[in-house]
Amino acid sequence: MKTRIIPGLIFLTGLAAVHAEKPVTLVIHTDKPGTRISRHIYGHFSEHLGRCIYEGLWVGEDSDIPNINGCRKDVVEALKEIHIPNLRWPGGCFADTYHWKDGIGPREQRPEIVNVHWGGVTEDNSFGTHEFLELCGQLGCEPVICGNVGSGTVREMAEWVEYLTSDALSPMTRLRKANGRSTPWKVKFWGIGNETWGCGGTMTADFYSDVMKRYSTFCRDYGDNRLFRVACGASGDDYYWTETMMREWQKTPDWLKGYIQGLSLHHYTVCHDWSNKGSATDFTESDWILTMSKTLFMEEIVTKHSAIMDKYDPEKKIALVVDEWGNWHDVEPGTNPGFLYQQSTLRDALVAGINLNIFNNHAERVKMANIAQIVNVLQSVILTQKDRMLRTPTWHVFKMYVPHHDAVMIPLTFTSPDYAYDEISVPAITASASRNEEGLIHVSLTNADPGNGYTLVCSPAGGEVRSVTGQIITADKINASNRFGEAESVFVQPFSELSVRNGQAVITLPPKSVVMVSISMK
Repeated sequence: MKTRIIPGLIFLTGLAAVHAEKPVTLVIHTDKPGTRISRHIYGHFSEHLGRCIYEGLWVGEDSDIPNINGCRKDVVEALKEIHIPNLRWPGGCFADTYHWKDGIGPREQRPEIVNVHWGGVTEDNSFGTHEFLELCGQLGCEPVICGNVGSGTVREMAEWVEYLTSDALSPMTRLRKANGRSTPWKVKFWGIGNETWGCGGTMTADFYSDVMKRYSTFCRDYGDNRLFRVACGASGDDYYWTETMMREWQKTPDWLKGYIQGLSLHHYTVCHDWSNKGSATDFTESDWILTMSKTLFMEEIVTKHSAIMDKYDPEKKIALVVDEWGNWHDVEPGTNPGFLYQQSTLRDALVAGINLNIFNNHAERVKMANIAQIVNVLQSVILTQKDRMLRTPTWHVFKMYVPHHDAVMIPLTFTSPDYAYDEISVPAITASASRNEEGLIHVSLTNADPGNGYTLVCSPAGGEVRSVTGQIITADKINASNRFGEAESVFVQPFSELSVRNGQAVITLPPKSVVMVSISMK
């Protein structure tokens, strides 16, 4: 038997299979509360890619589809239901070919460009800075703007910050006022380039570290707007990149260290490989468990990147920002390969629940995350088809996990049974817990085992359970999905397979499910 420890959570793996009738003991350490889970862990990502912006978020004021100032009304309302805390834009790879002045001023005067990254289609720039911030205002979320480091200039990015956030008299503020905005916006979060190791410039870590410091230095605070600068971080398990960025930060004199507040991390769950990612809907249990094993790799890379950051930043001044994550499948048959449109199934719901549990348990270091992407691209929470809209299984997970937003993380200890299939073995169960301001404890659970349920005995340390209620997301088939014109197959339902016995919550966790339980203490 071997033990793997992560912040707030202990898995014991290598055990014999645990049958459904043998309880799994889960200790809720209410006596050892952790840090606060930032609501920004539940962030989203939008890019000028396929039908994410156009048809997804933006239809224009003249559209027959109901909209408010061009922003699609049904999509905005659905996103407000999951309390979206932030939205990243304009990319992604698109960010490092985007020149923000192309997207301001009268729309009929904006230049057209070719979207060289995604499908080679014409981008008319009708959705630009003002439209994006209008959308964020309607959503009630904070904007996250990713600047152009790959093909842009320091001056260009610095002027974008000034245009948006300065109230001084200058050419940039005059330009903003001429475009209809008299007062500055509050724009806190700024990405200093995107994937500069790849589509953002094919840079080395050492080269980008110097480039990033230069860009960050000239992106200034105006008035009471304080920037949170996110440096481009590693892809997956590229630990050298993180080592380089953190080493250079530590060497910087204290009075200059403010050039960075966050370091990003990108990791996608790809079932097979990049040349054959596999269907989003037509898959076997072999594909299912392979997907679960690859998404659980997020635990390892977050742990290892965090350890490197701890070495140079033990006070945790720099946040780990997982600003691209999620399932990446093959596109739906008959759709543009460059548009990355994929369906979403119960498998995606499990992947969402697992990742969010990991981020919650690492809340001391992980302060923001952004699922890719918000509408019609990759693991979307919303899909649209002309004037129709549907909520994907992933949307329902984000809805279920809302109680974790800004709640205090509660550490858990439990022994997970193994789920084994096709020579692969993974922990069947993941979990995270938090306590809100009213003292209510929420425990989110995933069971990746599609064939076995497990009984959990939740035992709060130093207290007794008064009552317990729950919600569940599951379906009859592992590839169940929500389809246009059909009743939802995968959605949040009341969950009643729970009780209180001897001051403990007893939960019968069904196969292939995501569950949220609310526990009231005596």
